[in-house]
Amino acid sequence: MLRERIESFEKLARQFEELKELWLLALEEEDASLEREIRQGLAKLRRQAEQMEVEVLFAGPYDRRNAILALHAGAGGTDAQDWAEMLLRMYLRWAESKGFKAEILDLQPGEEAGIKSATVLVSGDYAYGYLKAEKGVHRLVRISPFDASGRRHTSFAAVEVLPEINDEVEVRIDPADLRIDTFRSGGAGGQHVNKTESAVRITHLPTGIVVQCQNERSQQMNRVLAMKILRARLFEWQRRQQEEVLAQLRGEYQEIAWGNQIRSYTFNPFSLVKDHRTNVEVGNVQGVMDGDIDPFISAYLIKAARGELPS
Repeated sequence: MLRERIESFEKLARQFEELKELWLLALEEEDASLEREIRQGLAKLRRQAEQMEVEVLFAGPYDRRNAILALHAGAGGTDAQDWAEMLLRMYLRWAESKGFKAEILDLQPGEEAGIKSATVLVSGDYAYGYLKAEKGVHRLVRISPFDASGRRHTSFAAVEVLPEINDEVEVRIDPADLRIDTFRSGGAGGQHVNKTESAVRITHLPTGIVVQCQNERSQQMNRVLAMKILRARLFEWQRRQQEEVLAQLRGEYQEIAWGNQIRSYTFNPFSLVKDHRTNVEVGNVQGVMDGDIDPFISAYLIKAARGELPS
């Protein structure tokens, strides 16, 4: 990993020198036609340098892995379900901007609008390293489009982020501990969805963890993907158990309760997104909802690297 980072830095340095030579050539020949190319090159280098600066902060053993992102609508009824769908769109836009692949593994639509929950596999270098900064409760304040009186509502949605766990990491799953149910997929999908029980739900009986996948047409593929999610959740469950035991030994255990939002998105009466862990504020709410969440992620990673926040 260190060698790759050095090679990336050397490549960036070479690109900068090439751009510098082009700039000097343009000055010498008074060629203004090269200005646009140079500006675009500098902007690209700046983005690459900023990304490299963030990646240096990735020190966790699973930071480089793919991420399993799960969203759950919380308090707030239809507004909360709409809010969960807005967050899903935000993360899909962010993943696209990073060049990551985002695959929706499971999606439960709301009764009137939005979604009850969604599970997404985000694939790409350091996907988990980035997205772990998003774990927690996200709070929305806006004039509800579902309230005929035009009142302001507060809604909540929870974001869960897990590293994708491969066979190199030992997570023991006894088949006798699993209850596997199949059912017909809901939502869009045509006649196939209505006639075959392709969706899979797996319950891990000892822990009560339930996962499901219904977005693939093949029951076997849905089962494989559901087991992938189960492995990640069991790994996270085991990690939390160990952390809680250590925290209790230190006398510092504190339950993480629902409602302790990490970030607030205020649409009305003013526009502001504020991260309560880092105090980073962004006034361009629409930009954030279009996937521009890097300022929040970077600030979180810097504080975590300093030991001021859990990594």
